[in-house]
Amino acid sequence: MAAEMFDRTAQDVGNIVFLEHVNFRVPDQQLATAFYVTGLGFTRDPYLMVGLDNMWINLGKSQFHLPTGTPNLSRGRVGCVVPDFDALEGRLRDAEKWLTGTRYSYRVEGTHADVTCPWGNRIRLHRAGHQFGFMTLGMPYVEFPVPDGHAEGIARFYVQVMGAPARVEDDGTGVAVYVQVGAGQSLIFRETREEIRPYDGYHIAVYVSDFGGAHAKLNERGIISQESNPYQYRFQEIVDPESGKLLYEIEHEVRSFTHPMYARPLVNRNPAQRQPTYQPGQDAFYPRY
Repeated sequence: MAAEMFDRTAQDVGNIVFLEHVNFRVPDQQLATAFYVTGLGFTRDPYLMVGLDNMWINLGKSQFHLPTGTPNLSRGRVGCVVPDFDALEGRLRDAEKWLTGTRYSYRVEGTHADVTCPWGNRIRLHRAGHQFGFMTLGMPYVEFPVPDGHAEGIARFYVQVMGAPARVEDDGTGVAVYVQVGAGQSLIFRETREEIRPYDGYHIAVYVSDFGGAHAKLNERGIISQESNPYQYRFQEIVDPESGKLLYEIEHEVRSFTHPMYARPLVNRNPAQRQPTYQPGQDAFYPRY
């Protein structure tokens, strides 16, 4: 009897094993709370960054980091999965009373909702489903617009320098690079002919298994931007490994497996809990991944 054949590469994760957070500066923590906690239904981390100058927002295993400062404006969008999509529109509507006069907006369409934060950052919230595997709450992707013709070079960078699987495809809305950065997580670089606004310093954080190997390849090209500590470094420039041409800028906070915060358990609440309809034992939400 012939053995069943499988595509074993389909289960490869690669060197980047986890997309942990996206960091946006925000000028007003109260408005940020109204948006991320009240509107989106996410959870403020109860243990770390509990002052008035920063806030960490939990969604599944990933986070938004929101230090106080001049607001960042993302050039793309962040994709999130929520378990209670049918209740989302009501929460977004309830948040309007706190967010009037800002750039806040939302539109619910079928199985996703496009939401704009008070400072213009775009988030697409998806209904949990087969498209995202087992994920019921989390951050499956971050998307960036890139200049036309840059996709192949960006894919080469992640494969050759960062050791991450990457593919270039036309997915019906244009040519895009999909870089695997964890189980069910991707960075998406989508080509566009439209003008792309200048980069203003927001960043993403990832964990890698070959921490030293990736560092050596980045350092060889002179693009390490910060030697943070023994467990972390940063780079900002994505370059074509063949020509050295600068293709895109987005700061990566790169962490090792031995970083003290790797796989830190995060608290996630059940946003359906209300005082008038309180259900004992239902305060927490335990997401699947």
